[in-house]
Amino acid sequence: MLYLTIMSMEININCDLGEKSKHHSNKHDPELLEIVNSANVACGYHAGNEETMNQIVKISKKNGVSIGAHPSFNDPENFGRERMNLSSFEIKKLIIDQYNILQKIAFKHGEKVSHIKPHGALNNMACEDIELATTLAKTIKDINKDLIYLVPTGSKMQEAAKNLDMKIACEIFADRNYEDDGNLVSRKKSHALITNPDQAKKHVLKMVKTQSLNCHSGKQIPCEIDSVCIHGDNLSSLATAKSIKENLVKNGLKLMTLDKMNKFI
Repeated sequence: MLYLTIMSMEININCDLGEKSKHHSNKHDPELLEIVNSANVACGYHAGNEETMNQIVKISKKNGVSIGAHPSFNDPENFGRERMNLSSFEIKKLIIDQYNILQKIAFKHGEKVSHIKPHGALNNMACEDIELATTLAKTIKDINKDLIYLVPTGSKMQEAAKNLDMKIACEIFADRNYEDDGNLVSRKKSHALITNPDQAKKHVLKMVKTQSLNCHSGKQIPCEIDSVCIHGDNLSSLATAKSIKENLVKNGLKLMTLDKMNKFI
């Protein structure tokens, strides 16, 4: 019965892109956009600029990849990965300003921003803090109730979005390990990242098949999974993306852009 369920299942592959900065080269972005279904585009606050946003939107349109905003703290020095304590007003302004920047560029190309996924420390903090998660969810719903909110599965972000009856896509991370509470292992720990593409594809397929998080300890946590995230700033991103896509297709899953998934139509 599980086989039948998997064979009829839709899945999405998303990737953080346009993150050109002193921390990261975006040279593989065009190749990644031939593999993934949805792009989370850096909006200039942690990485990227108008040139990279235009590039990602243009190639995404050509390849039929859906476009999402990837807003962060305004902290390019630390790639948006350092925690900051901001007021609700400041958080709202961060999200709205970055969405507007990307939406303006997308509109020039005859496209639109169809989802939002917060980046880095902002995302990690909201996973644990229902108040911050609610501020983010309300802000995104106020921008456009039809926006798909891409959130880590089982997080406070998912809880807040459900409370507001939003369009929610739940994601897992292909290249990250999980703690027993369902949160990501801190990047400060040596086992935070999964850099071997073969290991990553097995990690992903097991989670998708069982609809559970694989924790580093061996524990499994039941969850909803709509999308698989591949981080575009890892050295093995391209090989990992190819390996995961091939393995998902081989096992009968149907790859879709977020905005074309049946649950959002």
